[in-house]
Amino acid sequence: MPTEPSPHVDLNADLGEEVTDDAGLLAVITSANVACGFHAGTPAIMRTVCAEAARLGVTVGAQVSYRDREKFGRVALDVPHDLLRDQVAEQVALLSDLAAGEGTRVSYVKPHGALYHRVTDDAEQADAVLAGSGELAVLGFPGSRLLALAAAAGRATYEEGFPDRGYAQGRLIDRSLPGALLDSEEEVAAQAVRLAPGVASLCVHGDSPGAVAHAHAVRRALEAASYTVAAFVD
Repeated sequence: MPTEPSPHVDLNADLGEEVTDDAGLLAVITSANVACGFHAGTPAIMRTVCAEAARLGVTVGAQVSYRDREKFGRVALDVPHDLLRDQVAEQVALLSDLAAGEGTRVSYVKPHGALYHRVTDDAEQADAVLAGSGELAVLGFPGSRLLALAAAAGRATYEEGFPDRGYAQGRLIDRSLPGALLDSEEEVAAQAVRLAPGVASLCVHGDSPGAVAHAHAVRRALEAASYTVAAFVD
C-alpha cells in the first residue's frame, strides 16, 4: 500500500519588532510576519529581515497594525474604515517595495496585536484590512470575521494557532491575566502538537523571552510527530 504523505504545518513568528532575535528565528521558522513600521520596525530593519528571509527561503508576510508605536499596537483604536484601509495599504506597499529590492515578495497579510483581536469580531475593521491588502492571502484566528470575509471575497485564507499562549473557551487569554503566556519549552512544544492538526500555521511570538528556544522546541516536536514543517503559502 502507498505510504500516507506527512501532514504539513507552517511555523511563523513576528519579526522586525526591534526587540526580537530576527536572525535566530529566521533560522528555524518557515514564514516571517514582518512589522511594517506602525507598531515597530524601520525600513532598514525590514530590508534586513527580507534579505535574510530570501536567502533562507522563508516566506514573508506583512504584519499590519494600528499606528501606535508607543503602546506597541496592543491597544484597540477606533480608526475609521477608510483611514484604516489606507494605513494598511501604506504598510503593505512599503514592505512590498523593500522585499522586492531584496529578491523576495510579500505573500500574505496578518494583523498585529489589538488589530488582530479586533478583526476577530469587528466586520468593519476586518473589511478595512482586506481592502487595504489587495489580493494577499490572509492569516488569522480560526473563526474570525477577517477570515470569513476574506473567504467570501475569494481570498486564500489560513488559520493559525499559538503554542506559547493560553486559551480559554476557544479564545486567547488576555495578556493581563494569569495563564496568558506559556514559558516552558515543554508546554509550548506539547501545545504545538495538539494544535497542529486543526491549523495551517503555528505562531511563536518573537518578542517573548526564550522565543528562539521555543521555536526550536516546537519544530523538534512537530518533526518528531511526523509533520513536515513548511510554509503555508509560497
